[in-house]
Amino acid sequence: MGGQLVAGALKRCRHKFEVVAFPSTSSDAIRELKASDPQVALISAQLQDGPLTGFKVLHELRVSQMRTAAVMLLDTLERDLVIDAFRAGARGVFSRTQPLRALSKCIRSVHQGQIWIGNNELEHLLQLITQLRPPQLIRPEQMALLTEREKQVVRMVAEGMNNREIAVKMDVSEHTVRNYIFRIFEKVGVSNRVELVLYALSRPES
Repeated sequence: MGGQLVAGALKRCRHKFEVVAFPSTSSDAIRELKASDPQVALISAQLQDGPLTGFKVLHELRVSQMRTAAVMLLDTLERDLVIDAFRAGARGVFSRTQPLRALSKCIRSVHQGQIWIGNNELEHLLQLITQLRPPQLIRPEQMALLTEREKQVVRMVAEGMNNREIAVKMDVSEHTVRNYIFRIFEKVGVSNRVELVLYALSRPES
């Protein structure tokens, strides 16, 4: 669902949403949010300036203490992304695989102060209670601890590939990929793949 498609669908909705803008980059989105101060912001996780850069917008929305309620638009409702979205301040998550007609109900629910989340995603959040630890910043010397194979996994995660796609690319099982990612998290001191991706994007390999 591209920005124009979503905007057009919402404008035609019987609830008559007023669509303010559909920016394509994280910097454009942050600027539009501050300028228009919408009641609800639908933020795509993947913008033109990179995979998962929508999380930068969500973070900026949270730290700016705006009253805008955010819905994170994800390609799929993967456990880690769902958890990261709510940790970053989202009031709901919506998948591109879900029917577009359900999006208006999602937006209205969030606007009314409710949380939009499915049972499976709620289970992810409940599991997090026993696992959550404070987010950490990655230091350059920590990245040097990674093996070449682990660096390859980091590059593919930064490209927006999920565990299954990485497993196919590397000709290993998804379980092996999860083990790689777990070891990477332990070595570089992060707690989720969004922190890892944003660091990798900000410090490209030479």
